[in-house]
Amino acid sequence: MKFLAKVTVVLIVTFTLQTITAQTQQDDADDELSLDSGNIDSQFEYVFRKSGNFKGTNGQPYEAVKQAWLLKLKANVLDSLKTTYKDLADSEAMVANQAREIDDLKAKLDNTQTTLNETNEEKNNMAFLGMQTSKTNYNVIMWTIIAALTALLLFFIYKFKNSNSLTKDAKHKLEEVESEFEEHRRNALEREQKVRRQLQDELNKNKA
Repeated sequence: MKFLAKVTVVLIVTFTLQTITAQTQQDDADDELSLDSGNIDSQFEYVFRKSGNFKGTNGQPYEAVKQAWLLKLKANVLDSLKTTYKDLADSEAMVANQAREIDDLKAKLDNTQTTLNETNEEKNNMAFLGMQTSKTNYNVIMWTIIAALTALLLFFIYKFKNSNSLTKDAKHKLEEVESEFEEHRRNALEREQKVRRQLQDELNKNKA
């Protein structure tokens, strides 16, 4: 019996301490709630907890709320809405500003892309005889011209060598002809001199 009595006393004390602790925590929570601080939700919670409860004649429960609390809560709600609207307007202005900045950046990006395309086109094309042509076609044209000029140079070199060879042959033949002519002239001169001597000898004989 004494054991049961002790157990009963311990349980009663424990329950009492838990009840006191819960009440203390509830009171602390109520003390933290206020109409002068916290968000709108906590302010409504403050009004709900501080309101008086009663039942009407029909048994329906009602809340008795101080008018000052409602006016204060209304002012706080309006201030909160005003702040919210201001934040919303600021956000919309910021979004509009960012949209303009994005449009400007897009325009600059388009201009940059256009400039880049023009630069690449100019880099990949070259002016030839007043016309724009690709580097590939330009290289083909230039190498064709170089090949044609090289072929003409080789042809002229060949013609020059051929002409030089013909000139040398002509000079050699001319020298041979001149040599033969000189030999013939010398022979003719010798024959003429021989004939004159013979003629002179005959004349001398006739005189004698």
